[in-house]
Order: sequence, then C-alpha cells, then structure tokens
Amino acid sequence: ATTSKAKADTGTRGDASGGGGGGKGGGAAAGFVGSNNRYGILLMDELLESEWLYCLKEGRKWSLKRPKFYWTGKMRPHRVSPMLEVPQHIKRPDYSEDGFPESEVEADENTKPGQVPVKTKEEIEGMREACKVGRKVLDTATRMVRVGVTTDEIDRVVHETCVELGAYPSPLNYYNFPKSVCASVNEVVCHGIPDRRELEDGDIVNLDVTCYYNGFHGDLNETHCVGKVHEKHKNLIKTTYECLEKAIAIVRPGVKFRELGTPITRHAHANGFSVVKDYCGHGIGDLFHCAPTIPHYERNKAKGVMEAGMTFTIEPMINEGSHHCVTWPDGWTAVTRDGRRSAQFENTLLVTETGCEILTARTPTSTPLWWEKD
Repeated sequence: ATTSKAKADTGTRGDASGGGGGGKGGGAAAGFVGSNNRYGILLMDELLESEWLYCLKEGRKWSLKRPKFYWTGKMRPHRVSPMLEVPQHIKRPDYSEDGFPESEVEADENTKPGQVPVKTKEEIEGMREACKVGRKVLDTATRMVRVGVTTDEIDRVVHETCVELGAYPSPLNYYNFPKSVCASVNEVVCHGIPDRRELEDGDIVNLDVTCYYNGFHGDLNETHCVGKVHEKHKNLIKTTYECLEKAIAIVRPGVKFRELGTPITRHAHANGFSVVKDYCGHGIGDLFHCAPTIPHYERNKAKGVMEAGMTFTIEPMINEGSHHCVTWPDGWTAVTRDGRRSAQFENTLLVTETGCEILTARTPTSTPLWWEKD
C-alpha cells in the first residue's frame, strides 16, 4: 500500500490496495505550503481543499489549478477527491496495485488478430454472477441521479456497494483511472471522472459500471435525465437505447462482428444523430478488455465471427451533432468536439446457440428510463 501524496501541479496519488488515500496534511500540506502562501502559513480550509485536486495526464499528475484548455462546451473539470480503498480480502485484478493490466496486454486474444475466446460452462457461470453484481451496483447508482448530487457522491456509493457485494470496481486504478465509476455528463462522451460538480436541472448523465467479481468482469452503463430535460436530449437518449437494442437483435452464431455497426448507424442517422467512431465495444471475461473489438459504425473492418460461448459488450455512443471527439487534459474525459450532447447505453452479452443472452439485462427493480416514467 502507498500513502497519498498531493503536490501542487505535479502530485501523484495512492493505489486502491488498502492503507492508501492519505489523511489531511502529510504530502498534501508539503506541496501546498510555499506554492500558495508567501509566509508558509496553511489555513485549515486550504488544507482541506488540498485533498481535492484536478486530474492530469491519466491520473499520473495532479494540480491545485484547473488546466488551460479549449473547452468545447459548457462542462468543465472540477476537483477530484482521493482514491478510495478496497479491503484486502476482496479479489482484485492485477492492475489494482500499479495501474498496469499486464495480463490483458499479454493475452493471446489481444496479440493475435481475429482470435476470440469461447467461454467454458464454468466461465459462463462466472460471467453471469459478475454481471448480476454489476446490474445491482448500476441500479443503486442510477437511483441517486437528481439535482444537487455530485458525481463524487455517486462514485462513493458505487464503491461502497461493490465492496458490500464482495466485488472490486473494475475502473479503479485501471491505467491509473482514479475512480470506481465513469460519470459522463452532457457533452462528455465517455470516461468522465467523478468530481465535486453538482448535477443540474436539465443535465443528462451516463454512469458506466464494471464489477470484478470472483475473477470475472461485468460491464454495463445507462444514461439518465436530471430533472426536466429538453425534448431533443430526451430523444437522443431514447434513440441511443434503441440503437443498442437493434444491434443486440442481430447477435447470433455466424454473424460478423463488423455487422453490428449497420443497424446502429442507420437508426442514429434516421433520427438526425451521429455515431462515435473513436471508442468501441469489446470482449470481456477474466480480462476487462479483450478481443473482439466492436465498432458501432457502419462499414468498419472488425475481424471475427460470432460463436456460441463468446462474451462481449455493445455500447454505442450517439452524438447530437458531429461524431468527432476530443480528450480533456486529464487524459480520460472524451467530449464532443462541437460541445453538443452525447448519450450511451451498454450491455454485456453471451452468444448462445440460437441468439444471445443479455447478461446485464435490466430487472423489474431497475431505475426507470425517462420514457418508462412518462
């Protein structure tokens, strides 16, 4: 375990292995004194503030100041709280300590194009259990979506719920990602870092949850409305959900992975929206990300054909305007280049002999989507 060190402009933070996180003071105070106060006097409110920092360079650097950037929309990064700890008794992926998923990088399916693993019966059952946990966690998180709640508060609930269920929150420390859930608001396409910004009336927010449970990952996400949302943005959300459903409907043995982009693209375009090309769905199992790659746009060059026993995600990101994205200085947050809004939905799927099983399917107790409320 490491202790949290928060230095002005170039600080680093601890891992998720327990015993980290740091207290008020320590490295934070050392970096803060002198850089902000000519007399070296650290006031209590400044000391408390120094624990909340701006994320830079994929979590490898931290700053007390918001970086300068050509922001494409109204969203701005806010300060991020220290990384939360996971108890030692919970089974964790290899990257939990140093942020590097070595097993994922070296896996055969990620080094040999077109090679997609077929799960055994035992592995499929492990996937089912992990996905059930993921669904419980996401449903708990989406019930918190309302005006005035911060995404940091949602992250803490996701983290605590994972721990209560005996799971490790897969995003935590994956390539140094500092939080347990991705929270993407308005023009944020994906990989938004939870922070102290309060959700506002009219926002839309996507919560992307992945749980590592007994050696397997279960991955899913949903986009929900905050308060009263404009009709055009509600239509964006519903269209995105329908894009996912249309892609799932063609999943069966013998279908090429590249074909999934066709129904998504055609439905998005028919409703006046665009499909993000920069980010894809992926294989999943004992590895967080592996083959196959699942592009969501038409006329892609993805390799591979579906077989019974394969597991992967479909997670279309649909934009209100241009499909182009840019990345914030934190190295994670992808936003629309034109500042207009984006929505996303995701499920983890198992190919069966006759079609597919949605491993992360919604349940009767799942948080209603906006059209289910009306």
